[in-house]
Amino acid sequence: MKTIGIFGGTFNPIHYGHLRMAQELAVGLNIDSIRFIPSANPPHKSTHNISASHRAAMVDLAIANNPLFHLDDQELKRTGHSYTIDTLQNLRDELGHEVSIILLMGSDAFTQFDTWHRWQEIIMLCHIAMVQRPQASKIEPSRKLSPVLENFLHNHYTETTDDLYTSPAGHITMRQITALDISSTAIRDAFQHSKSARYLMPDSVIDYIQTHQLYK
Repeated sequence: MKTIGIFGGTFNPIHYGHLRMAQELAVGLNIDSIRFIPSANPPHKSTHNISASHRAAMVDLAIANNPLFHLDDQELKRTGHSYTIDTLQNLRDELGHEVSIILLMGSDAFTQFDTWHRWQEIIMLCHIAMVQRPQASKIEPSRKLSPVLENFLHNHYTETTDDLYTSPAGHITMRQITALDISSTAIRDAFQHSKSARYLMPDSVIDYIQTHQLYK
């Protein structure tokens, strides 16, 4: 079964932490391609007044030389909040049910998963690949799962990678990736205070930010 990875977020801005996570999951889970989907109007995060078109343009530049990576701008074309459930339903309508869709997310994000719009329906449209930080427990002790999410994880969890290829949706797995302590918040702060962001993100993205005077 063909596998498509879905990596959503504000990407404000995109950096090597995002890119390395996607690369390692693509290789480790044998994902055929990964779609980066910038969120236009995220219900849980601020975009710090950086337009969705700017954030999408930076993603496009960052992934330009990787044939595994593709920009999907569907959320930029919708009005209202950018809900993951709507994006996944659109992908199912496009791809059908003979394709495995794998939603990539960090374990921190998963601790808040039960606050997402129609969250219990998401697992019916995709698998979830959760990133486990090296040297960390499955979920960081400071951000434990609610009893509802613990039960949800127990019911869908698998350590068998083949489960992701034999069905289009329904499983949760966890993987470790290389620890890169890079954050979009720190990068925005660097630009705001005229500090260098070199080696934290692709040079093409740095040039774009400087050209358009973002994060000043």
